[in-house]
Amino acid sequence: MVGMGSYILMGAIALIGSIVQARLKSKFAKYSKLTLQNGLSGKEIAEKMLADNNIYDVKVISVKGRLTDHYNPQDKTVNLSEAVYGEKNAAAAAVSAHECGHAIQHATNYYWLNFRSKMVPTVNISNRMAQFVLIGGIIMVNSFPQLLLIGIALFTASVIFSFITLPVEYDASNRALAWLHGKNMLTPQEQDGAKDALKWAARTYVVAAVASLITLLYYVMVYINRR
Repeated sequence: MVGMGSYILMGAIALIGSIVQARLKSKFAKYSKLTLQNGLSGKEIAEKMLADNNIYDVKVISVKGRLTDHYNPQDKTVNLSEAVYGEKNAAAAAVSAHECGHAIQHATNYYWLNFRSKMVPTVNISNRMAQFVLIGGIIMVNSFPQLLLIGIALFTASVIFSFITLPVEYDASNRALAWLHGKNMLTPQEQDGAKDALKWAARTYVVAAVASLITLLYYVMVYINRR
């Protein structure tokens, strides 16, 4: 159906993804050892950044897990993992400020965040169905190719979502770094560490987006090359 090149390319992307993830964990481990001279925890940094941006209706809470940090626009909460919430290091500062960047996006009606939020219900449905439809579509590609087309359409929503996520994440990091620098929250060494950590975090989203696009192209090629 498709050439070996497609499998090699997907394998290469998977390898790159693993390398980037490993690098991200390594960077966060490194900068978790860089103690902040200002003595503030991730929670305190988040609360200060929100206050400096006149945001008082967002709560900063702790959640279990590692790298589980996120902003929830539904209940307006900045959720920080245990390794960030109470810690006082460059990695915690970077993550907490980044998640507050999303809160600021929400408060200022940042276009791409709003667009992504509107896509969530559609993407949730497509994610639940796409895998099964695509598998069935490949099995029945010669007898019922329309099923594969439906699967491709469903998966396309996830691909679009992945690429829309990129400006959202990069913008949140830029807001975080600008605030940390502008308010002199970190020393030059700490600022460089925070920037490096966020850079590698952003790269995971880039790899995920590219991988989703290549996977989509694979299914399209299966459809085109059907007998």
